[in-house]
Amino acid sequence: MTADAVGAVEIGGALARLRRTTGLPVAFGGLVESGRPQIRISELSGTTTAALRSLAVTSGSGLGGKAVALARPCAVTDYSSSRQISHEYDVPVAAEGIRAVLAVPVVVRRRVRGVLYGALRSAQPLGDRTLGAAVAAARDVEQSLLVRDEAGGLLAAARPGQAGTEQGAGWEQVREAHAALRALAPRIADPGLRSELLAACGLLTAPPRAGGVTLAPRELDVLSWVAAGATNAAVAERLGLRPETVKGYLRSAMRKLGAHTRGEAVTAARRAGLLP
Repeated sequence: MTADAVGAVEIGGALARLRRTTGLPVAFGGLVESGRPQIRISELSGTTTAALRSLAVTSGSGLGGKAVALARPCAVTDYSSSRQISHEYDVPVAAEGIRAVLAVPVVVRRRVRGVLYGALRSAQPLGDRTLGAAVAAARDVEQSLLVRDEAGGLLAAARPGQAGTEQGAGWEQVREAHAALRALAPRIADPGLRSELLAACGLLTAPPRAGGVTLAPRELDVLSWVAAGATNAAVAERLGLRPETVKGYLRSAMRKLGAHTRGEAVTAARRAGLLP
């Protein structure tokens, strides 16, 4: 599945959640087209016509274009008569019969990647609760896209590169990214996406030996950061744990690996195919 297709799936899921949590009858959205300052509306939920499908919304134009240009949520009570936006898209909006509309940008690393819209078929204010739910849906998409970007970068860094110092430095970056992604995984609500991320991390390690050592997820999380050179205090901060808890996980991992020092534990874990 291409990155754009994956992003479209995330947009579609967010629109369904937005309608479910707010009761909005209509939601739609899409991603920024690669190399172009415009959104292509690809996902529709609750629409009764195809008027909005594949509509290209240019940055700065209409409500969604304004949200893209400002990189912040925007809303209007009555789209067709609003003086806050330009009106290049009045015809498809009127054809769908929507009046009150909100648009929330999906922003990843300070770059707008898409827009989520929610709409009513009557002209009335969209309250803070509705706007908050739309922002939360956009944040879910942002997190998913960020995780996929990080996983892609991690796998790219793991491909064979130049020998020598550059390769060694590259592997240190891989190990740090591996630890960061493992730390991120528990915060992902979607179990499928969480499993996919952990599977991507697993591609960076050697195949585990049959009957070999097995570490608990948190033991492996701690050891991943130790392998990246983090102190116990730094590991605790990154994983949201107390330093004493980190020490406990580390001692348990060392015992399972038959190691007496942190360095020995990391080496043993790499030999067992548990760490990159």
